[in-house]
Amino acid sequence: TTDLALPGTLRAAILTSPHASARIVRIDTSAALAVPGVRAVLTGADLDIRLGLYLRDKRILARDVVRYQGEAVAAVAADTLDAAREACHLLRVEYQELPAVFDPRDARKPEAPLVHPDLATYDHMRGVFFPKAGTNIAHHQKVRKGDSAAALAASDVCLEVSFDNPPVQHVPMETHAAIAHALPGGRVEVWTSSQSPYTVRHLLALAFGMPHAAIRVHVPHVGGGFGGKAGLGLEPLAYVLSRACGGRPVEIAMTREEEFNTTPSRQGLYSTIRLGATRDGRLTALEAEYVWDAGAYADYGVNVGRAAAYSGAGPYALDHCSIDSYVVYTNKVYGTAYRGFGHLEVLWGVERAMDRMARALGLDPVEFRRRNLLREGATTITGEPFTNGHGKPIECLEAAAEAIGWGRRPSAPSAPHKVRGKGVAMLHKAPAMPTYTSCAAIVKLDEDGAADVLVSGVDYGQGTYTVLRQVAAEELGLPIDKVHITWECDTAMTPYDWQTVASRFAYMGGNAVIEACADCLCQLRAVAAGALGVPADGLVCRDGKVFPRQDPARGIAYKDLALGYTFPNGNSIGGPVIGHGRYIATGLTNLDPETGQGRPAQFWTYGAHAVEIEVDTETGEIEVLRIATALDAGKVLNPLLCRGQVVGGIVQGLGSAVLEGFRFDDKGRLLNPNFVDYKIPTAKDLPREIVPILLENPQPGGPYGARGVAEHPMISVPSAIGNALRDALGIEFESLPLSSERVLEKILVARAPRPDTP
Repeated sequence: TTDLALPGTLRAAILTSPHASARIVRIDTSAALAVPGVRAVLTGADLDIRLGLYLRDKRILARDVVRYQGEAVAAVAADTLDAAREACHLLRVEYQELPAVFDPRDARKPEAPLVHPDLATYDHMRGVFFPKAGTNIAHHQKVRKGDSAAALAASDVCLEVSFDNPPVQHVPMETHAAIAHALPGGRVEVWTSSQSPYTVRHLLALAFGMPHAAIRVHVPHVGGGFGGKAGLGLEPLAYVLSRACGGRPVEIAMTREEEFNTTPSRQGLYSTIRLGATRDGRLTALEAEYVWDAGAYADYGVNVGRAAAYSGAGPYALDHCSIDSYVVYTNKVYGTAYRGFGHLEVLWGVERAMDRMARALGLDPVEFRRRNLLREGATTITGEPFTNGHGKPIECLEAAAEAIGWGRRPSAPSAPHKVRGKGVAMLHKAPAMPTYTSCAAIVKLDEDGAADVLVSGVDYGQGTYTVLRQVAAEELGLPIDKVHITWECDTAMTPYDWQTVASRFAYMGGNAVIEACADCLCQLRAVAAGALGVPADGLVCRDGKVFPRQDPARGIAYKDLALGYTFPNGNSIGGPVIGHGRYIATGLTNLDPETGQGRPAQFWTYGAHAVEIEVDTETGEIEVLRIATALDAGKVLNPLLCRGQVVGGIVQGLGSAVLEGFRFDDKGRLLNPNFVDYKIPTAKDLPREIVPILLENPQPGGPYGARGVAEHPMISVPSAIGNALRDALGIEFESLPLSSERVLEKILVARAPRPDTP
């Protein structure tokens, strides 16, 4: 987006709050307005508009109060970025600090200061999310199956463990950016680095009371998103600035520090898990409490908490389960969607707890999981019958374990002060999407018989467009080089799609493209039938032509049918061939608010990681020697792209495992909002060997049997490494990241003599 250059574009900058919780007493804009080149200065006092995807709790700019350090309180549009930044420095804001709360466990206490005292007045998606007025709880999701308390009391072995994950940044190569152009007649045109053009349009329409047709959203090439660009971001601010500047286009782009400190991150999580089992290794019950650190605003966080509840027991068969997932406001940068959508965080606790239970029972961790994984005839914790059509998690476990030589001792370490260990972890995830989620595709034939595919799903690195071209080529009987796809999404031109999130688009978009191609073929056969004088149902479409099944030599090329067919005497029939396809999630239900029973997911994807690591006991550094990742992809539509997603997901999961996490001081200030203090994996951190294993058990209803796999390789990478770390050192770890400092500290504590030891 920031590569675009619209004539007359102004540049914008923001001023952010230095306080985590404060009242805005006054803002003096006079010096800022006097800077040459400044066209507009806006504050929250100018904008009485609420925003929100599922719960409308946020302002474009902070109004009256700030709720986290880094929240935007004012914005300037100017001829140059330097002028805009200079004006921001000259803004004078008087604050009155207010009580703050930074730990979501404290924020649930009755005496905690309320981050949103007006929570009861906020609009939200009713029947799906349940904010608790007079508290800091933005959403409470329950799951109840059987009688977990009684089952735990009757269990031969019980354990209770707690874990935590810090907030984490998405770190896309391209920071958040948007350009808005307020047009005459109350219209607006927006260019944005986004995953969801139609969601941006819809939320802008709701916020400003505009008809949807008055808003046009373009999404050009996007430099990464990982969920952080799925909702509404900078677009409203760019629009109100453009409006304030008399309709000049305004561009705003986050600096890297603002990307960390102002835009949303992944939520932090505190987990408490109780497990019960029989002596022969059968799980009897699971109880869990998940307390999510939503930060200052709900955004996607409430849906993360919802999805984490119905996925919150892992891929295990349980007759008795009780889960409470709380999404809790704090005075920190707010949370949103992130690759894996809460499952990496939840399964960090679940999969570490499974290993602990296996040891308590004296069982091999792989064997313990094998005895308890979902299989045909079981039901999920939300009451959905499990069939082989869901996939085969046991096959994933066995394939990953075999790939690292599970059951054999680790090879000798590379130095005397280094030790090795192995670990496994399961994973699962379903698309966390509303029951009404839908998408559409258009396929049109060109004059030369080639095909154009139009969709509004955004390809920001996952390879979606390649796969959709493959699908269209297969269905139309064309070589892939004759199938083209429009890269830029444009709500005025490309058909509706909900959002490009949740590993859903190959499944849903693929089905829509198949239907659109079928529509094209139906039109081609109808016209060819009239031209050839044969019934349409006796015609075949292949290799770019339509011909009678029994007489291929009489074929007519697509190019002679694409715009209609003309007889030798000049008469014409047919017309331009344009196919429309659509797909909507089917059979889904909202979850019962008290029990969580229902069908929340269109499909599930299962997988497993198995890993061997080496730990330096003098430095605490972890090296991943080998990681095998097995995913039941249903049907692999493009092996190279799938393997790329596995490798990328593993490396991103490795960042969460050993490097990444926000750190705050006791005033709620983010201490590591840059690449100096916040590290992500580089090429030097890659595991020595990555083994992608793609299993194929077809998904009913999926295109050719495919199901989504893009998010899944990241999930449970920390769990597998944490389990391997316990195997190597005999030390338990409950907190992420497993940094060298944290590992070394535990090693030194374990070595230290006990107080009663001479």
